[in-house]
Parts: sequence; C-alpha cells; structure tokens
Amino acid sequence: MKTAAVIGSGFGGLALAIRLQAAGISTTILESRDKPGGRAYYWERDGHVFDAGPTVITAPESLTELWSITGHDMAQDVTLDPVSPFYRLNWPDGTNFDYSNDDVSLKAEIGKLDPRDIEGYRKFLDYSAGVYQEGYVKLGHVPFLDFASMIKAAPALMKHQAWRSVYSMVSSFVKNEKLRQALSFHTLLVGGNPMNTSAIYALIHKLERDGGVWFARGGTNRLVAGMVKHFERLGGTIRLNDAVTSIDTLGDKVTGVTTASGYHIDVDAAASNADIMHSYRDLLKTSRSAQRTANSLEKKKYSPSLFVVHFGIKGTWPGIPHHMILFGPRYQGLLADIYDHGVLPKDFSLYLHHPTITDPSMAPPGHSTFYALAPVPHMGKFPADWDQIGPVFEKRILDEIGRRLIPDIHERITTKFSYMPTNFATDLNAHLGSAFSLEPLLTQSAYFRGHNRDDHIPNMYLVGAGTHPGAGIPGVVGSAKATAKLMLEDLR
Repeated sequence: MKTAAVIGSGFGGLALAIRLQAAGISTTILESRDKPGGRAYYWERDGHVFDAGPTVITAPESLTELWSITGHDMAQDVTLDPVSPFYRLNWPDGTNFDYSNDDVSLKAEIGKLDPRDIEGYRKFLDYSAGVYQEGYVKLGHVPFLDFASMIKAAPALMKHQAWRSVYSMVSSFVKNEKLRQALSFHTLLVGGNPMNTSAIYALIHKLERDGGVWFARGGTNRLVAGMVKHFERLGGTIRLNDAVTSIDTLGDKVTGVTTASGYHIDVDAAASNADIMHSYRDLLKTSRSAQRTANSLEKKKYSPSLFVVHFGIKGTWPGIPHHMILFGPRYQGLLADIYDHGVLPKDFSLYLHHPTITDPSMAPPGHSTFYALAPVPHMGKFPADWDQIGPVFEKRILDEIGRRLIPDIHERITTKFSYMPTNFATDLNAHLGSAFSLEPLLTQSAYFRGHNRDDHIPNMYLVGAGTHPGAGIPGVVGSAKATAKLMLEDLR
C-alpha cells in the first residue's frame, strides 16, 4: 500500500487527505496545533464559540463531493444552513444594501441606489457567468505545471479582459459608487485588492449567486470536525500537536517527514498545506532546489494581514444579519494605504460576523457571539509592535461598531480577545503574517502561483492558498482536487 503525508490540516490539506485515503493511499495528516483546521481554528471561551475563520462557505458541491466519492453523505456529519442576505453592506451615511441571489429583492436594492444601474448589473452578471465558466469550471481544478498550460488558457482569459481589475470591470457596467463597491469587495475575502486583482475574480459573484452562501451549524469548526471524522472513517490518521520540522529528501526525492517530537514517517509522497514560504524555506531546508524556490517566492507580493476582534456580548441582535460589511469613508484610498503604502489608517472597512443570528447555540442564552475583521498591512510593509498597537486598534474597531450598530457595546461585552498579524506569523508560520499567502494578481495566478507538484522534486506536492487557484474555501478545495489527481497518477 502506497503511503503519503499531508502537512497541515487546513481545508486544503483535509480535502487532499480525504481524496488520497479514499483512493487507497495510506495517508497521515501532521498538524502542529492542538486542533485541526489551520486558519479555520476555533476557541471556546466563557460559553462562546469563536471561529477563527473562514466563515463564508460557498460552492457547497465542492465539499459534498468529498463524501460522495466514497458513497457517503456529508449531511451525516455536517449541517449547512443557508444565509440570507448573503451580506448587508453598510456605509457611514447610513445606507444599507442587502446583497443576495433573490432577483426581485436584489433589483429593488440596486434601484434604491440608482435605477439606471439595474440594466448594467444584468450585463455584469452575464460577464461574471462567462469568467466563472472559464476561470472556475474549466480551470479551477486544473494544475498549471508548465508555461504551455498558461498559453493554452490565455485566449479565454484575454477574451474576458483578465488584465483589467475587478473594480475597473465592474465600473464599466455600473456607475453608482456604492454599487461598484458592492460588486467588487469580494476579492478582499481572498486577499486581493479590488483595484489590482484580475477581473477573472468577478467569477465569485456567479459562484455565490448559483450556489448560495452557507454556514456550518455550530461554526466552521464543525465542518472541519466533519471532514476529520470522514477522513478517519476511511482509515486515515491525523496526528495533532506535533509540528513537522523537516521534509526529508535524498537527492531529488522526498523520503519521509520528521516532527518536533522525533516522530518520523517514511512516505512515497508528501504534500504541504503549510504556508508556501515556510514549506520551502524551513521544511525543505536540505534541498538546494527548494531553497532556490524560496528565494524566488520571497520576491513575490503577499496579501495583507488581518486584525480580528472576537467578542461576546449581552443581548441578542435580530437587526444585525450574519454577515455585514461596514465600509469606511474611503475605498480606493484605504486599499492603497493597506496594499501599497503599508499605512495603518485612521479609517477602516470592517467585516462583521454574527453567527448567533443563525445558530444561537454558539453563545450562552441571552448573549451573542461576534467578530470584527479589519484588513491591515502585512508585517513586511508595516513592521510594528502589535502588542503595543493592538489594544488601541481594538478599541477603535469596537468604537466604530458602537457608533454604527451597538451604542453601549463596551458595557455589554463579557469576553473579548484579538488576533493580530503576529499571531498569523507564529501560529500559522505565515510569511510576513499574511492572512491569504500570495496576493492574487494576474502575474501571480495559475502557472505563476505555487505549482501543485514541485518542479524539481517529483514526489513533493503543494495544496492550499499559495497554490492554484488560490485562497478561499472553494479555491483551496479546488487545489486539493488538482493535487490529488496528480498524486494518484504518479503513485500508480
């Protein structure tokens, strides 16, 4: 029986391990933390369940397939509840926009902003459907291992003006600035600046429209737990609290994996769901080719980090939906400060997550669970002392939520803590504290992103946000499908 090790138990690593184990490869997952999930970690504090993220589940069929390939049903392990509206977008002037896939209500919401943009939205939807077909259906699960594969895909990408930004493309269809923000902010959820990220990422709109937005009952952590349960049901092994210290090589071949405890496993193949720079620079440190790759990766652009305030409060809030985007007074200027200038601005845009509106069990009776997320520059652009800045920034975020939604928020808070760029760096070995790995630019996509199989070590594979197609649950689960196909072909 062939053997494989998967390093890291994020969504990409779990999805890959399930596919390998289902195909008869004896697979071991090695995880450094005390719980599986990677970025989808969670905490239980004072009766509250706090998901670290991600919290927006789309393309549920990419998840249910992980069960159906062995004749199982995901519903036996995980319950997905629909979220509607998908998001409520809110601006400082009090304007609200409820974003969903209900045609009648969405048309009404657009009409409130500017009736003249209703027809423009229809044209944008047609465009989004086209890039969804080319960029996700046709290419989302295909490994780009050589430049020829990029050349083959180029005509379709050029047909859809992939060189333009999402914001630029949206702006060609609709004129209202708030609607432009409403149709372009999605790239921020995968680490991309709407002003620079390829227009191909407009496919996210179609992805959400067709498949909906979902929440795993009990939190995203329950989806992780369901994946682990299914993996173990198939005979797989997961080893927690034991960080991999070395992917061992002999010449141009992986021979095994060694952990901090001294545990060692000989394998026919290894795949890393760890941070891509950490994988090459630290875990493959004995490989000369890997060090050359690390040097190349270091020159690339990385997504920003995040500052996340988790808080539990007294009271229930039926007027605050599951997902909210609180836009600030600036859009383009704020993004430039974060992505280009490395500035921590006084204003910010927030993503507010309110899971207890969908599942009250995630807080004690009569209480609510929230988190507020603000994109911030990564540590390469803003090498600050976050231990000193953090409490001040936390208060500013909570003050803003107080001004706009919960006036007596500070009196109501019963528990809170923040997760900062330094936590991404230490807990997840994230290069520069980046929350989404490589920035999703056209010049860092497909062939120009991390390859699903290493170019020089033929039994070394990659999965996750740093590989094609990129971050987000559909992205990393898609990378697992591409990587699994390669590994199974090679191992057989």
